[in-house]
Amino acid sequence: MKIVLSIFCMFCVTGVSAQASDFILFKKKGITQKTYFTGSTIVFTANSGAHIEANILAIKNDSLVLRQYITRPVMTPLGVYVLDTSFYYYQYHYKDIAAIGKTGRRFDLASSGGALMGGGLLLTVASGVVYLSDNKRFSPELLGAAVGLMGVGYLLSRNAGKGMVIGKKYSLEYIRASDQKKP
Repeated sequence: MKIVLSIFCMFCVTGVSAQASDFILFKKKGITQKTYFTGSTIVFTANSGAHIEANILAIKNDSLVLRQYITRPVMTPLGVYVLDTSFYYYQYHYKDIAAIGKTGRRFDLASSGGALMGGGLLLTVASGVVYLSDNKRFSPELLGAAVGLMGVGYLLSRNAGKGMVIGKKYSLEYIRASDQKKP
């Protein structure tokens, strides 16, 4: 009986095949950095400027079907706030993605730029106060360094946080793995 059951299971298993799913490759200078497929999470900025962090439900016909979770505080009839989670469905063509968000632990240039800009502003104001109160102790070198520090902070905060912009250096490539035809 065990032998017959084993042979029957072998014939059933050989007839089973997995359905291929489409996927998207994220490349940096032609080298694949990440693969996005059904079930994975993607963080990107759309061409419209919307920042999306969502789960990929399906990839078909050059489009991503996404589910984005939103958690926000909602007031109950008793006047107490509770967290409410809702979700929204989106569909984006893969060419509507302007930038892929940076993932993982990275140095935050935007926050460092803000701190440098604030420190430079504080030193500039302090130099101005010293100039007005005691002209002999004023240091033009310190004022120049403060303004330079503020400029570096501004540049860091402006250029950080854009993500990896799709263009010359980064690209997305849609791979059709299924036999479905476009309707």
